[in-house]
Amino acid sequence: MKNIKFLLFLISTILTVSSVYSQELEVDVKLINPSSEIDDAIIQLRVLNGEEPFTYKWSKEDVKLNSSSALDLVEGIPYSVTVTDAKGKTFKGEFTIEAESIAEHFNGTFKPIVAGLGEVLFWDPFAAVGIYDPIVYKDFEQIFAPGWNADTQEKFKLEKWLVQDGAKVKKGEKIALLSRGSLGDVEIEAPVNGTLKQLNKTGEFVYNPENKKHVIETNAHLFARIKYADQVVLTHPNGNPVKNQIPFIVIWLIFGAAFFTIRMGFINIRGFKHALQLAKGKYDEPGAPGRITHFQALATAVSATVGLGNIAGVAVAISLGGAGATFWMVVAGLLGMSSKFVECTLGVKYRFISKEGRIFGGPMNYLRHGLEKRNLGKLGAFLAGFFAILGIGASFGGGNMFQSNQSFEILSNQIPFLVGKGPLFGVVLAILVGVVIIGGINSIAKVTGKVVPIMAAVYVVGALIVIGINIDNIGPAFNAIISGAFSPGALKGGFIGVLVVGFQRAAFSNEAGVGSAAIAHSAAKTNHPPSEGFVALLEPFIDTVVVCTLTALVLIFTGKHELTGVSGVELTSSAFGSVISWFPYVLSVAVFLFAFSTMISWSYYGMRSWTYIFGKSSRSELIYKLLFLLFVVLGASVSLGAVLDFSDMMILAMSFPNIIGLYILSGEVRTDLKEYLVKLKSGKLYTRS
Repeated sequence: MKNIKFLLFLISTILTVSSVYSQELEVDVKLINPSSEIDDAIIQLRVLNGEEPFTYKWSKEDVKLNSSSALDLVEGIPYSVTVTDAKGKTFKGEFTIEAESIAEHFNGTFKPIVAGLGEVLFWDPFAAVGIYDPIVYKDFEQIFAPGWNADTQEKFKLEKWLVQDGAKVKKGEKIALLSRGSLGDVEIEAPVNGTLKQLNKTGEFVYNPENKKHVIETNAHLFARIKYADQVVLTHPNGNPVKNQIPFIVIWLIFGAAFFTIRMGFINIRGFKHALQLAKGKYDEPGAPGRITHFQALATAVSATVGLGNIAGVAVAISLGGAGATFWMVVAGLLGMSSKFVECTLGVKYRFISKEGRIFGGPMNYLRHGLEKRNLGKLGAFLAGFFAILGIGASFGGGNMFQSNQSFEILSNQIPFLVGKGPLFGVVLAILVGVVIIGGINSIAKVTGKVVPIMAAVYVVGALIVIGINIDNIGPAFNAIISGAFSPGALKGGFIGVLVVGFQRAAFSNEAGVGSAAIAHSAAKTNHPPSEGFVALLEPFIDTVVVCTLTALVLIFTGKHELTGVSGVELTSSAFGSVISWFPYVLSVAVFLFAFSTMISWSYYGMRSWTYIFGKSSRSELIYKLLFLLFVVLGASVSLGAVLDFSDMMILAMSFPNIIGLYILSGEVRTDLKEYLVKLKSGKLYTRS
């Protein structure tokens, strides 16, 4: 009896082991690090047994479920994959491609840090408390003309519907016949089961490149939809659900801007005329304390914000959110004007001018001393120190290395001689930057006062020429913007997705609420702090409402916002080049000037943050300037990936301590504003004749 039990136990064990073993797939894995460049690692899988088709579930969201290889991986970071065959057998693995070069080690180290900081900055509080479901659902499957692209000159015509409108169709069923010029006719099959909705009639053009409305219209090559019986989750290529998130940092910046707009009585609108008068020098006082004029302070601050984000960043935003993102970008820019007014008024009010005439101002001063007046000294000291640390990091990264890195990449694409000569380019750029910043704020202000108007004029004129040549597209363009803002499709993230993309681009571009501009404006010659607040509110208008919007309009008017596979500067360059063949070269020069002016302005921001932490001596300033120039060369010489992402996030993180202080101090700004307006109306302010 015992022998029989033992035999049964043995058989059961063998069957169990066999069952477990049968569930496993054997997979050959290759880990490839092809070069010393970052983010180019590869994992290749080859299934040795099992039954096709195989499904590959990668942790990297942009890798398709049918792909046995994962490309463009970060060295030193683990990636997981689950392979499943037709019978349900599986293989699970986690792999890390070892980092080899110094750049790869830096990138791999900072990637988790960036992810952690991103979890804070881009955390969605509304989804976290269950106010809404962040998952994006599709109510219907959209059917587009196959073979279409934004540059096509072929005419796509619906020759015949093979099923009736409103009919129930099955996946694979032929539903229409489409002619495509030289591409040939094609029969369209239903991609899913559902109810057909025809968007074009038989004999109509689905897309005609000679029709301006078709060129501008978002998804002009869409000709049918199939409504699902039930909602379907929109997924990433790896099968993870797509989520619409409302990032905390965007809420923080936009809510603050809206609050200050109301608190200051819509100063962004009613103060606009007076702001222009101040910038023109009408109220410049000859003997007022300070180092630079209102206009020079404005030019310095604008040069720090108007940069690659206005060209590359807007292109990315439009490609993600469609034409509708433009509308919300403008709204956010208008609101941001009020944030700039508050922070720059405080920047002047709490500045410190030494016996030598050197000026120390910005959020560090008003956070520390402004809160100290309200018996919040400890909080103020902490917020000021925290801001200064973030400001130093941001000046070396987003305000320096990112600029030199991207300007080198853009210029080397247009000038073959520069390819592979990043260090040389970095040294030359460092010399140019050094010549300016060694002279301090006066030197910076003189250069930005000349460079900013020139580069802005070139870019604006170029944009207006492109828009003027395509002026016939104005109706379809604005229709695409308005309809895209309020009724976008699920592929663009729906209403919330487009709104967030527009707000996010504006907030990241004009830096309203970040506090950086208050450092430049604190050096302005004035006896009245609110006067500089008025001048500062022009910055988001110039940066976002004018420059960012012009970039968006160029993309939309030329139809390039529908171009796929291209993003950033390439997309903007393509849009300009489609009208003015030689303008991409001019754009490259403009990008360089944008980057150059951003760097010299951020050097001043970083230096004032540095001197707050390490002392106000001339020696301390010199050490910072030399470090800054070293980072210029470093940025142009190596690819730093996650290091730059981290420093870029530090710019956004500066808004946390800054806006807390602005909320607390907004009452006294409002009081100062009322007193200033009384003086203005009574004629008590100095006015140039």
